Amino acid sequence: MRVTTLGTNGPEVGVIGLGCMGMTHAYDPEGRDDAVSVDVIRQAIDLGVTLIDTSDVYGPFTNEQLVGRALAGPYRDRAVLATKVGLVSQHHRGSRPTYTNNGRPEHVRRSIDDSLRRLGTDHVDLYQLHRVDPAVPVEETWGAMAEAVEAGKVRGLGLSEVTVEQISRAAAVHPVTSVQSELSLWTRDPAPTGRPGDPGTEVLPYCEREGIAFLPFSPLGRGFLAGRFSSFEDLPADDMRRALPRFQQDALRANLELVGTVRAVAERLGATPAQVALAWVLAQGRYVVPIPGTKTPKYLADNAAAADLTLPEAELALLDAVPAATGTRY
Repeated sequence: MRVTTLGTNGPEVGVIGLGCMGMTHAYDPEGRDDAVSVDVIRQAIDLGVTLIDTSDVYGPFTNEQLVGRALAGPYRDRAVLATKVGLVSQHHRGSRPTYTNNGRPEHVRRSIDDSLRRLGTDHVDLYQLHRVDPAVPVEETWGAMAEAVEAGKVRGLGLSEVTVEQISRAAAVHPVTSVQSELSLWTRDPAPTGRPGDPGTEVLPYCEREGIAFLPFSPLGRGFLAGRFSSFEDLPADDMRRALPRFQQDALRANLELVGTVRAVAERLGATPAQVALAWVLAQGRYVVPIPGTKTPKYLADNAAAADLTLPEAELALLDAVPAATGTRY
């Protein structure tokens, strides 16, 4: 697989990463199989998909435990392991969990040790603030995370779903290796093709200028852009997506037009819709490393192959012009 680095000073990674959330959390509870997921993580690394992304809140805690089992032995040294802190799971309302923020320094100090224990490692390569806690200055949270770097428990630090101002404030305390946010053909807010006036539209250009890696989560629109869902009833029972506005039947039906464009481009290029959607994300910047999630070997191989797909300018322009998605993200 083609490789890049996590920004100008980060480690080398494959240009496609792996998001592990759905292996134990939020999506398709009946379709989970820990043994298969362990194999998928190891197969990913064998394919060059070396950035492995998890969080303490996924499960909660079970995702880090699963990733730790998968990376036991020789796989740990081959992976660039990323986890997160700052969200605390409260309870579930139907298929949708609810969360609170916790960016207090004492929480960060305790959480990194707990994450290392669950992951079975003495360090993580990237420690990310899952969300900025509005009750705690980002400098205080970031300072506690920087302590973990000084202690050798963490190699680099990242932020998630932040503004340019928040990135700049954090960078004044300690260098920012990466920013993680949702980016796909139906969530283009962080990119230059995003909606004018949205504060997120400056984030990706800022990261590019500053040499900060940008890690798009849900680059396949939570599976929608891969053409997996044509009706609300296609969603698995107790799946978080059943509670999201874009997956409600009227919005979903309207958004199928977008999928139709992706599918048409894929047919012309001899690719799959998922590969086209990921290739569009990859085209958004030098240090853009999407982290599509999957727990299926077939989809893993499909996603990894997107690293070799370059969209012709005409097709890229066609995708840039697709209308915004119907419905909000959450």
